[in-house]
Amino acid sequence: MSVGETVETEPSRRRPGRAIRFALILIAVLLLLFGVPWFLLLFSGNAWPLPVRVIGTIVFVAVLVAFPLLMFSGHGRHHRDGPAVIADTTLGVIWQLFVWSLLGQILTGVLWASGVDGPARYRIATVAILVVALVLLLWGYTEARRVPRVRRVEVAIPRLGRGLDGLRLVLLTDTHYGPIERSRWSRRVTEVVNTLDADVVAHTGDIADGEVAQRRSQAAPLGDIRASMARVYVTGNHEYFSGAQRWVEHMASLGWEALHNRHVVVSRGGDSLVVAGVDDRTAAGSGVPGHHADHEAALAGADQSLPVLLLAHQPAQIAGAVAHGIDLQISGHTHGGQMWPFHYLVLTDQPSLQGLSRHSERTQLYTSRGTGFWGPPFRIFAPSEITLLTLRAG
Repeated sequence: MSVGETVETEPSRRRPGRAIRFALILIAVLLLLFGVPWFLLLFSGNAWPLPVRVIGTIVFVAVLVAFPLLMFSGHGRHHRDGPAVIADTTLGVIWQLFVWSLLGQILTGVLWASGVDGPARYRIATVAILVVALVLLLWGYTEARRVPRVRRVEVAIPRLGRGLDGLRLVLLTDTHYGPIERSRWSRRVTEVVNTLDADVVAHTGDIADGEVAQRRSQAAPLGDIRASMARVYVTGNHEYFSGAQRWVEHMASLGWEALHNRHVVVSRGGDSLVVAGVDDRTAAGSGVPGHHADHEAALAGADQSLPVLLLAHQPAQIAGAVAHGIDLQISGHTHGGQMWPFHYLVLTDQPSLQGLSRHSERTQLYTSRGTGFWGPPFRIFAPSEITLLTLRAG
C-alpha cells in the first residue's frame, strides 16, 4: 500500500467536540434549506393574508422538526424503510424549493423592471416557483424510476492487444436497492444488460442501502446477468453503512467475482487484460476488518506488460490509478449530480462528474452517472445509465 493510500484510507479518529460541530453544521444547513423558501414564498413582498402565513409557517416548522428524526430513523442502523422514504422525498422537495426560490428572485427583478408593482410581482414569482418545482419533481421522479437508457462509449486503450479489440464491457453502478421496493426494476435492468452481449459486466459498488437480508429480493436478478468472460464487483461507500463483507459474500454467492483488492485476467485471441478492483476509499475508516483500498495488493502477481482495467467506486481514487499505471479506471458514485444544481457540490469532492476523461498519458477514467438513485427518488438533468464500453486496441 502506497503512502498516498495510507493517508486516503486512514481510519477516522474521534475528536472532542466533533459531534457538537457536526450538529451545529447540520442545524445551519437545515435552517438554510427550509428558511430560504419559507421566507421567500410566505413573506418577502407577497403580503399574503395572516392565516396563510401562519399555516404555512406551521407546515414548514413541522416538516423541519420531523425531517432529521425521520432521516436518522430511516438511514440509521436499522434502515427503517417507511421513515426513509418520507425523509428522502422531503429532501428532494425542499432542495427544489430552495433552488427555485433563489432563482425566482431573478423573475421578481424582471417583473419589477417591467413595471409590475408589489405584491403582484412577488405573488407571480411565487406561483412560477411552485409550478416549476412541481413539474421538475414529477419529471425527475419518472426519470429516477425508469429503466436506464444504454449509453454507448468507445475507449481506445493503446496497450490493448488486437485479440481483445472490441471487448464489450457493461458497467452498472449505484443501483442503491433501498426502501422503495424495486425488484421489478432490477429484473428489467438485467433483461437490458443481457441484450448487450457483454464480455465483462462490472458493478462498481453501492449495490444497496440496507443489509443483504433486507435487499435480497431486489438484488436477486444480478445473479441472472450474463457475461462471456467475467462478472466483477467492488464495494462502494454505502456498503460500509450496511454490512460490506456480507455484500461481498452475497455477490460471490450470485456468481460474481468480488475484486476485494485483487484481480482476474481475461483473455481472447492470444491477448490478455488484467481486471482489478480496490475497495472504496472510505473502507478503512469504516472499521470493517481487512477492508481498505490497496492498489498494490490488487495488482500483486499481475504481468506488468498487460493493460489494466481497474474498478474503483469513486472517481477521486484516480490518483492511485495514475500512480500504479492503470490504463482505464471505471467508477460511479457521483450520480451525475442526480438533482441539478447539486452537480457543482459534487465537483468540489470529485475530479469528474460523468463521462470519459484523461488523467495522465496512460490513465483514463470513465465515470458513470449511475444505474439507480440514492435517497430522493428524483433525477433532474442527470439521467441514469447502463453503460456499454467498447474497448479498442491502439
